[in-house]
Amino acid sequence: MTQPQLPPQRAPEPRTGERRPVDPARSDACRLLCAGTYLHVGYRDAVIDELYVHRERFAAPSYGFDAARVLAHALRAHRQEVAWAAAMTGLWVITAVLTKWLILMVIFPILLIALGRGLGGSRTIDTQFPQQYALVRRLAAFTLRWYGRITLFGAYVVLLRVLIAGQEEDTSRGYASSGSFTDSGAGFLEPSDTDALGPLFDLLSGDVADLNRFTAGCLLALPLLVALLSVGQRGQFARTIAGELSKQRFPDVAGDPAEAATAPRFRELSRRIRQEQHAPLILYAKSDPFRGAGVPFEPWSLSIELRPREAGDALTKPAATPTRAEPIDNDTVLKKIRPLLEELREPSPRTSPEAADAVLDRLRELVVDECVFLPAEGLPGRMAFPFTPEAYAMHRADAVEEGGEQRRHFLRVRVGGWDEEIVVTVFVRVHTQGGMLMLEVAPHVLPPVNPLFASADRMAHEHLHRRGAGRYLVALLRVPAATGDALRILVRAVAQQWRRLTGVHADTLPDGPGASVRELGADDRATLFQEMDVARYLKSIQDRIAGGVRQALWNAGYDIAEFEQKVTNVFNNSGTFVAGSVQGNGIAIGKDSKATVAPGTPSGTSPARSGGASQ
Repeated sequence: MTQPQLPPQRAPEPRTGERRPVDPARSDACRLLCAGTYLHVGYRDAVIDELYVHRERFAAPSYGFDAARVLAHALRAHRQEVAWAAAMTGLWVITAVLTKWLILMVIFPILLIALGRGLGGSRTIDTQFPQQYALVRRLAAFTLRWYGRITLFGAYVVLLRVLIAGQEEDTSRGYASSGSFTDSGAGFLEPSDTDALGPLFDLLSGDVADLNRFTAGCLLALPLLVALLSVGQRGQFARTIAGELSKQRFPDVAGDPAEAATAPRFRELSRRIRQEQHAPLILYAKSDPFRGAGVPFEPWSLSIELRPREAGDALTKPAATPTRAEPIDNDTVLKKIRPLLEELREPSPRTSPEAADAVLDRLRELVVDECVFLPAEGLPGRMAFPFTPEAYAMHRADAVEEGGEQRRHFLRVRVGGWDEEIVVTVFVRVHTQGGMLMLEVAPHVLPPVNPLFASADRMAHEHLHRRGAGRYLVALLRVPAATGDALRILVRAVAQQWRRLTGVHADTLPDGPGASVRELGADDRATLFQEMDVARYLKSIQDRIAGGVRQALWNAGYDIAEFEQKVTNVFNNSGTFVAGSVQGNGIAIGKDSKATVAPGTPSGTSPARSGGASQ
């Protein structure tokens, strides 16, 4: 059989000026993830739990962002939120003392409103309640909300009449067992007013006799002060997004206030995360070795027999090429692949060097490097592991040819598009054993950042440009919700602090990453333009990988017909070709079988997709 002749290798064109990818700590994807810690409580708690609480876990690789900077803003957002919640709760406590616990007139209906909101709007409750009880639940939530609102309105009407009419503390007053005032001489409260409130005054019992102008003034001023605190909290959030997290100021890492934290634990963890997240040595968890790279995107592999070309094929080779096949190893093949991939950075020939240099294709920022995966289990400690060039060189030299099961060497190719919101990473592994060559290609794609995080700029702009009366009116209407949120924040903060104090994470055996900060903050959908770019990046990279392996086999004197046939089948079926079966995102076995495609999901759960905004 006549073998196809490979075209002669063209001489590399002169470089028109390399374009380096943006610094991960200054990328727009990193900025949006930092903004997400102020917007989403669930995401912020997940970041703190993974990177701050579980100190025994190695940090997952951070492609296109800086996890340490995200952690810094998560801790800062947590401190600010707890401070505002403590201020709101303290305001309620002070008012309760000043009013001799007549604040129950306001707290009781607010709790009813908060309970109704939780019962009617929780997705968790929607999934836990049987479908046949959905109508009952909604009816109960509606009743609680509106009963609380009516009761709260009635309480404020009573307080307003007391404040307007007034009565000195030493004026004799009486309170009937029916729950209504009997003193009509002052003319400030009639039985019909209290009857409208029903059980509320029964709850207060005889203490309602202490209701006076001072008490009414405190209770009426309370929601105004809570609204002021709520406006202040939202104003601080808006100034943070429009200030240090703006596109203009975010690249200034040294000037970031979140980085100025002096807590020893944060400084130590920040230094360690920055050492681990971009290191060529990757400490992984066995449950998900590629955690941090995103969704597996049609991984494929193929194996071929290393057969020397027949003597008749010598006519198609240059005279300088030996007729006998040379030994070929893993490193030889990878060295042939790498320069072909690096050529993707070069723009196609243009009419002038200036026109070529103006090309904005993200392939110009393509990164090609090598990495070694090591299992985290069995190590004596996280902080003691050496991320040094010498340690990597040792592991790389041992792993590139050994073909081990747990320690694995990969050629890693990465392209970050859309300001690092779409990151394509392709892991390539070549293994020769028993006269066969195995090529493994594992593409991964990081989806875009959660759209909620991307809306931070718009939300901050709207708040800063909203008229004063409008922002205060909205805050006043949200007093019940803000009060319930403050209580939940304090309870959660106390529980988290208790777990940190009683946990033994620092003394436990080291473990691989339990979650990826980037994957937790990712969306599950991409636009058509983004999908087209992902397909273009992957096809370009995989074609160069196949070309490098083909050229290495040809130069060493091996038959390439089988390789070309299998590569063609792989590319035509967009899946894995192994002994006659094709696998895409699903599994297929046999000649006539069809692969069932199942949508991929990022490693770890994403609380950023199921919770709500905190601001």
